[in-house]
Amino acid sequence: MLVAAAVCPHPPLLVPQVAGAAAAELDLLRAACAEAVRSLADAGPGVLVVTGGDGSPASFPGDAAGSLRPWGPDVRVGPAGGEPVLPLSLTIGRWLLEHSAGVPEVRFPLRFEAVAADAPAAGCAALGRRLAGSADRVALLVMGDGSARRTEKSPGYVHPDAVPYDDMIAAALASGDSGALLALDPARAAELQVAGRAAFQVLGGAAEGAPPPAAELLRDEAPYGVGYFVARWLW
Repeated sequence: MLVAAAVCPHPPLLVPQVAGAAAAELDLLRAACAEAVRSLADAGPGVLVVTGGDGSPASFPGDAAGSLRPWGPDVRVGPAGGEPVLPLSLTIGRWLLEHSAGVPEVRFPLRFEAVAADAPAAGCAALGRRLAGSADRVALLVMGDGSARRTEKSPGYVHPDAVPYDDMIAAALASGDSGALLALDPARAAELQVAGRAAFQVLGGAAEGAPPPAAELLRDEAPYGVGYFVARWLW
């Protein structure tokens, strides 16, 4: 049963060593992510699952490691000496777990689930239901970005529908509306380069049929032309 969920973005620049001199620009975003992650630990989960998009689906054990070497400094997460296998979204998720105050002291099993970025909505929802049913108390850390087409300086250049689309996602996260997340159109999300669409729909499936959560949108911003959301849902 899902008892808590948090949504965070996964830009490599969230890690100060990667951002370098620009690290302070994301201080508020980083603090909001830490707050959301602490909410998961405070829920006392029997298992915490980190999910995020990648090129293909994959499951990783709790001791899986990751590295940010492709994006700059060789910042590693997970057990020392472990071979980095986690994709970017899950590497940033693990980094948040390891750097959020209080979380390292909480002992609970971890799992990592990569969902294919182009997975159909029904498949994402099915994965979410399976994760929610995997233990009596499940906490879910959902790693996903909004549109990368919000401004002329965005990685995908500007699209007039990018900001309204991100506003729709933000409203769903703020209200705990799992149905709105499940209704996201994969083709439209791909056109707008919404990297978190599949992960958001995993959350939608995990929360489907549950009572409405106490939902809070902690951050909604786009400092580099990409939508970043931080939210938490608690039951």
